Amino acid sequence: MICLVRRRAGAHLSVQLDSRQPSFTEVPMQRIGLVVALTLSLAVAPLAAGGQPPGKIYRIGWLNQGGAPTTGLVAFREGLKEFGYAEGRQYVMEIRFASGRTELLPVLAAELAALPVDVIIANSTPSALAAKQTTRSIPIVAMGVADPVGSGLVQSLARPGGNVTGPALALDEVSNKWLELLMMVRGRLSRVAVVSNSTNQSMPLMLRSLEASARALKLTFDRA
Repeated sequence: MICLVRRRAGAHLSVQLDSRQPSFTEVPMQRIGLVVALTLSLAVAPLAAGGQPPGKIYRIGWLNQGGAPTTGLVAFREGLKEFGYAEGRQYVMEIRFASGRTELLPVLAAELAALPVDVIIANSTPSALAAKQTTRSIPIVAMGVADPVGSGLVQSLARPGGNVTGPALALDEVSNKWLELLMMVRGRLSRVAVVSNSTNQSMPLMLRSLEASARALKLTFDRA
């Protein structure tokens, strides 16, 4: 997402924000590591009860809408390490990058499901939807998702159902923070314009939240 802001004096400033992965607003990857650790434990519990051989190495699928390398992936590995999972001993990573080409996500998700992996980590709403449409049995941990209910990932926040879990962004707080940060950098603002990513199913809710925050701050809001 790109926000173009104008000061009351008429000056212009272009600030680039990645709406697909707002990294400074996401839940820390260490917490995602905990979610995955718990998901793996729940997913393999029936196998262990049925005589699953000890020392199994789990396959974790990483489905990334963007490109390599990512700081999130590094932090995710560190998070798993904190919770006692050693790469190469307890788990291996199967990593797929779409490099911004959303149309590749279903193909990459199918590759992960065919291996198969024990859990899929999806870094955006399009990634999570591609994974969900590919498999109903492999657990999916979605991160960076703004509207899990509206996008169709889960039935409700109280009772999500299905095979998708993970944290959701608090958009009201996030959108306010984005605009506040811009105002801290440039002082008083009068107008904010947003160029959005139309392939992101969370974008309508994100835009509504930004528009509401802009009104509260007495800013003119434009959608390009």
